[in-house]
Amino acid sequence: MGRSRGGLTSKIHALVDAEGRPVSLRLTAGQVADCSEADALIDTIGEGDILLADKGYDSNAIRAKAAERKAWANIPPKANRKGRFAFSSWVYRQRNLVERFFNRIKQFRGIATRYDKDPVNFLAAVKLVAARICCLSL
Repeated sequence: MGRSRGGLTSKIHALVDAEGRPVSLRLTAGQVADCSEADALIDTIGEGDILLADKGYDSNAIRAKAAERKAWANIPPKANRKGRFAFSSWVYRQRNLVERFFNRIKQFRGIATRYDKDPVNFLAAVKLVAARICCLSL
């Protein structure tokens, strides 16, 4: 758990497939930048996949790693970005699958309130809820 102005916080980073089912889940402290955790998540994508992420994941390293894995990174550029990249707002609409996944896991009170303060136990609870979501969506 990390510290911020609001107290103890944590972030859940998720990689979901085209059906909204989780592929990879990671937990970091609240003050850790989003793009620092993307390296571990990108290792699970395959050739020809499309990486959809929000502006917090816009960095040259993430785009290079996705290109190295022969995947297309469709990430909107930050406001201070100098270079131009291919970006499709039509494809970006599918990113709502991640948001819907987070909405489903937050239906469980222990996850929404981050009841368990131990990061290992909290991540285990998130993975249990994700497994239940996967079983119900089949």
